[in-house]
Amino acid sequence: MTPAAAVTVVTMATIAELKSALKETLESRGVLGQLKARIRAEVFNALDDQSESRPPLSHQNLLINELIREYLEFNKYRYTASVLTAESGQPEVPLDRQFMANELNVVEDPSSKCVPLLYGMLSHFLNDSKGEKAGRMFLRGPSVPSEKNTRDIPETGVMAGPSGAGPFTLHGGCR
Repeated sequence: MTPAAAVTVVTMATIAELKSALKETLESRGVLGQLKARIRAEVFNALDDQSESRPPLSHQNLLINELIREYLEFNKYRYTASVLTAESGQPEVPLDRQFMANELNVVEDPSSKCVPLLYGMLSHFLNDSKGEKAGRMFLRGPSVPSEKNTRDIPETGVMAGPSGAGPFTLHGGCR
């Protein structure tokens, strides 16, 4: 092997080792995943056709998207949240948390306000304090209109569920 070839082999090994060490360092610091997410978000933004109109955002989708965005931002999935906002047409400014709680008929205690509403809602249904099934929520999906059931279809922007249902209280989460 010529000296130039030996230098090339050593240099290639050194570059491979450098790449490996750099990748391990970025992964251990949690930066690699953030960089990949940022690149995906930037590519999406560059390819997003702003001239293409989006369907109108329903009241239910607005609330669902906001619950998801609050969860994503709490967990520092900021680039994922930015893609959700751009792709869904969700307003850039997040909805007020108290407004969200009122719309969802949720009453929070002070200890639940430091975590996303989704965590509190999930906790409410997973940790029923009585150990009974009293915490079950009745869910009704959209129905196909017919002469018999047109009165059962919720109005646009109205959450489906039992009428007259009282609020549920979210507890815990903060220490």
